[in-house]
Amino acid sequence: MRMSEERSSFWGVRYFEIPTKDLVRAISFYEALFQIELTRHTIDGYEMAWFPETADGQGASGALAQGDVYVPTKSGPILYFTISNLQALLDRLAALEATVLLEPREVQGQGVVAEFEDCEGNRIALFQPIEKR
Repeated sequence: MRMSEERSSFWGVRYFEIPTKDLVRAISFYEALFQIELTRHTIDGYEMAWFPETADGQGASGALAQGDVYVPTKSGPILYFTISNLQALLDRLAALEATVLLEPREVQGQGVVAEFEDCEGNRIALFQPIEKR
């Protein structure tokens, strides 16, 4: 079958896990950064802390995860969080003594992106979209 004749099985991104070495430290970091509350769970023997889902159900949900299969890295996939006030988060990152890996820059008229190293050693990105008028 040609691609155009097949029905795509891809629906979109649903869920992500951010590897941690110290889940308690990571919870504290992300709660302070995003001013949210994460909820702890144990799934298949792995300790996790879930990010809250958005009220409108848009986007993917995810968790911080700790266990033998979870290895923090700056060289793997980069997770982008959409946020509304990049400067506020950059200020919080400074207060948390996190390293900014990519200074804020515009992305082809879509918005502004910045990247940082979290407390676990992961490369994480922040994206503030340009407001549509």
